[in-house]
Amino acid sequence: MSELAILPVPCFSLLCNAAFALRREVFVWEQKVPEAEEHDEYDLSATHFVAISEGEVVGTLRLIDLPEHTKIGRVAVRQLFRGRGIAHKLIAAAMAHARQRGQDRFYLTAQSDKLGFYESLGFVAFGPEFQDGGMPHRAMRDYDRESAHLVD
Repeated sequence: MSELAILPVPCFSLLCNAAFALRREVFVWEQKVPEAEEHDEYDLSATHFVAISEGEVVGTLRLIDLPEHTKIGRVAVRQLFRGRGIAHKLIAAAMAHARQRGQDRFYLTAQSDKLGFYESLGFVAFGPEFQDGGMPHRAMRDYDRESAHLVD
């Protein structure tokens, strides 16, 4: 694999549009998330990140600044590039970027079968399992870990 470049990109730039296409590929085509649910109002205000390898966008995510925390979302890696640590590097870079701006509380909703991956990044699941995009998810955060309890 060629060197991985990770950078924030403006909404609707060529690189961000490539990220949106990757999200469609992963979420709508692969995972069968209803297309109407894939984009939302947060896309316009989020900070979007891309991972570039071999001259193409192979990973993406977005950060949403909320009053109580920064939400990490829409994490996607092109199928042929999975298993190479791209998502881990992408999340770490995005969190470092947010920390440079004074944000240090992170939240996400993870597909239930991906909890172990996010736990390896310091997140802990809490609350009940819920459906999002037709798949079971859990809320996760990297702060107030001791008060996080699962509800079933």
